[in-house]
Amino acid sequence: MREEFYAGLEDRKYLDLAKARSKMMKIDWKDPAMKPCKPNLVGKKVFKDFPIKDVIDFIDWTPFFQTWQLRGKFPNRDYPKIFNDEKVGSEAKKLFDEANAMLKEFMDNKSLQLHAVVGIYRANTVGDDIEVYADEKASEAKCKFFTLRQQAEKEGNDPFLALSDFVAPKDSGIEDYLGLFVTSSGFGLDKLIEQYDKEQDDYKKIMAEALADRLAEAFAEVMHTKIRKELWGYAPDENLSAEDLIKVKYNGIRPAAGYPSQPDHTEKTAMWDLMNVKEEIGVELTESMAMLPAASVSGLYFAHPKSEYFAVGQITKDQVDDYAARKNMPLEETEKWLRSMLSYDK
Repeated sequence: MREEFYAGLEDRKYLDLAKARSKMMKIDWKDPAMKPCKPNLVGKKVFKDFPIKDVIDFIDWTPFFQTWQLRGKFPNRDYPKIFNDEKVGSEAKKLFDEANAMLKEFMDNKSLQLHAVVGIYRANTVGDDIEVYADEKASEAKCKFFTLRQQAEKEGNDPFLALSDFVAPKDSGIEDYLGLFVTSSGFGLDKLIEQYDKEQDDYKKIMAEALADRLAEAFAEVMHTKIRKELWGYAPDENLSAEDLIKVKYNGIRPAAGYPSQPDHTEKTAMWDLMNVKEEIGVELTESMAMLPAASVSGLYFAHPKSEYFAVGQITKDQVDDYAARKNMPLEETEKWLRSMLSYDK
């Protein structure tokens, strides 16, 4: 397996960082259709004890059924079609009903609390870095988000993307913004798990954890909708169904640190410092950059119509060296956090 892995690396070709940057996504920031939308909110907004009833309709139930190993045959794999599957349909419906009964218990007993903090800040890019400013005048950079760029060779003329491509460059003179969010539905979950442990009820324990995870993701969907329609307001007339939201039919993206568009989990620390996340809503980061409570979701908001999800993929030593220098992080530590995407054997 090791030999096959390294053989695969040898077959791949990469552009050096300078060449990849020369092939970045080019946006005509002077084009009125490409001009950033000025948000209605500049700063942060905290949501404490957000009503579960306002989140339930945004739940993506398909991963919930997968948690229980209930996977219907095509085309009945996804909710609600899974109820029609001849093998798992009846069991899926029973599980769904019991899940909704537990959600009602959460609401009636106020045993699970949902908290969130979102922010929108003046920002521009300098190279592959996104500078976030202390005020609208952009006179002082309050923090930076460091992005990684695709380097694996491509066919055709597709750009080599980094998240910084979706924010206007500082030297363009265009005022742009960056959004951030943290949503959590894990407050009160530990107490519930402790109760189910005492009752030796493993079924309810797994159910509660699975529902908390689904609520955190749904809560992120609710907040993103609120961002698009109200707080940033770049899509005020948007009218999408829950299915449309799951299929990402809206403008803008909300990539998370540690995922394909920005695989570096340490980028979360800038978010936590900028919005005082721990102090505002009680969500903490562990040494390994996991979130506590675990039923939490965090990420960045990009509003530009050209923004899209992508995978950075594997990167070469020159980018890792450059990235470590930009972040002022020791090379060895940088390689540790990025080890799954290194194109070389360090």
